[in-house]
Amino acid sequence: MKSSTTMQKSGMSRRAFLGLGATAAVLAGAGLAGCAPAAPSASAEGGSGADAATDWLGAEPEIDESDIVETVDTEVLVCGAGTSGLFAACSAAEEGAKVVCLEKGSIGGGVRDNLGSINSRLQKEAGVEIDENEICNDLTRYANNYCNQRLYHIWAQNSGEAIDWYQDRLEEAGFELFFEGAENAKPSRYKHWPTGHIPSWPADAEFAGLKDVVNGKIVLGDYAKEKGVDFRFLTPLVKLVKEGDKVTGAIAKGPDGYIRINASKGTVVCTGGYARNEDMLKALQPQTLSKYSLSIAIDGTTGDGIKSCLWAGAHMDEAHTAMVFDRVAVKPDEYGGAETVGSLFWMGSNPWLKVNLNGERFTNESAPYDYVLNAAIAQPHHTVVDIWDSDYATYLEQFDIHGCARVYPFDNGAPTNMTLEVTEGINEGLIENGYIIKADTIEELAKGLGIPADNLKKTVDRQNENFDNQIDPDFGKEDFRLSAIRTPPFYGVRTSGYMLCTLDGITINEDFQAVDEGGNAIEGLYVAGVDSGSYFAHTYPNMSTGHCCGRSVTFARMIGKALAAK
Repeated sequence: MKSSTTMQKSGMSRRAFLGLGATAAVLAGAGLAGCAPAAPSASAEGGSGADAATDWLGAEPEIDESDIVETVDTEVLVCGAGTSGLFAACSAAEEGAKVVCLEKGSIGGGVRDNLGSINSRLQKEAGVEIDENEICNDLTRYANNYCNQRLYHIWAQNSGEAIDWYQDRLEEAGFELFFEGAENAKPSRYKHWPTGHIPSWPADAEFAGLKDVVNGKIVLGDYAKEKGVDFRFLTPLVKLVKEGDKVTGAIAKGPDGYIRINASKGTVVCTGGYARNEDMLKALQPQTLSKYSLSIAIDGTTGDGIKSCLWAGAHMDEAHTAMVFDRVAVKPDEYGGAETVGSLFWMGSNPWLKVNLNGERFTNESAPYDYVLNAAIAQPHHTVVDIWDSDYATYLEQFDIHGCARVYPFDNGAPTNMTLEVTEGINEGLIENGYIIKADTIEELAKGLGIPADNLKKTVDRQNENFDNQIDPDFGKEDFRLSAIRTPPFYGVRTSGYMLCTLDGITINEDFQAVDEGGNAIEGLYVAGVDSGSYFAHTYPNMSTGHCCGRSVTFARMIGKALAAK
């Protein structure tokens, strides 16, 4: 864990650091995962290099009975102690079920700190009403209909209860939950859905799973232990166990050997996707390799749960997707993409003037986080250059960004993931380390960035003209998201994205059961979080703040309660 002194030097608070769910190595620019997937094939021939990328699934492990050192009988087995796992385990245990929770790491992944819902108590108190059909139709559009639309409505109808329950647990532990607020949100090209809920610091210590890092109080980890959940750390899932067509439990590998866990009511797989499995990424979504230069995915998210479900006969999404945010700096002599290791550039998701390496604007910068990265795929070396001037703080407030990219508190006092002060501290470090170029003229800036000065000067002049006229005839950016570049010193940085997690997973039905190729439910097998599919495709709808985590906790809570009631 990064020391307080180091965080102070970087301008980063504990809230910001823990809110990233990252390690010190991430903020230092280390930690890179590849990108990838293609249709899984258990019959693919093994090999190395290009062949290995198509054989990421491999054969199901064979475990000899003589190698099993312990057999555990339980009612509910939860594989993974992250966002979904903690909600599922707590919800089953508080209803009286006997629960075992496996965790690959020495501590759990914890609960992410932006949670999306509609109809929570906090939203109702704020007078915010979101039309269920309207938001579900928008989610369908983002997924290009590669989804099970019924799951959106299940989220919409049940997420408020899940968030209210979490708010109660937070308050019992002495913390507060905030609704992000949207009282004065300006209408933008992409509709913003005020769904986000964020806990007060130091509840972000939940990211440390069941280990104290702040003040001896975490939330769901302690609650789960109070309810009798049997946590097995350093015990990754190896394979599921089936009797006929039914999943009856799993085999895991503990510190002392293999463990068989028999789960009489059901097994929940929620191991966090495959963002740290380079072979899976290369095989399934190779285009993602061009979009990011840093991974802040949770360690250990190597596809264990997805592969186990596939071996058990489940079907996987065929539209493969990752959550990639445009917040990484690369140096002036580097290009974006997974072959480069960049450094965190938090304000990159704001709609600054963004140009290609020829100094030309190429897209509307006011868009969801990965849209600019998608557009950059067709630009030279898929690299974006952000340009801004010394009035950036004024523009950051004017842009009225919502979700985790916002650096000013919301109107209702809800906190942000990163404050302006922390963001400025990050930028200072990027200047010192040669990422951000600072110059007194546009020509000097262009030289430092390695792009044509004449082209950049022409583009900046056009940007200032559009700002003065408060209209963008070139790409249609909203007037309040236009910014001038007139006040020196000027700043610029080559940018790429960061990988947060994968979003494609095992196809599920409305009861969150894994289904096979024919759409038939696999009895005893439930999938949650980013191991589960049928929901996202091609992009992450970040205009609904915290939607991935909100979906995860809602479905996990419903699974836990349903299994306990069996």
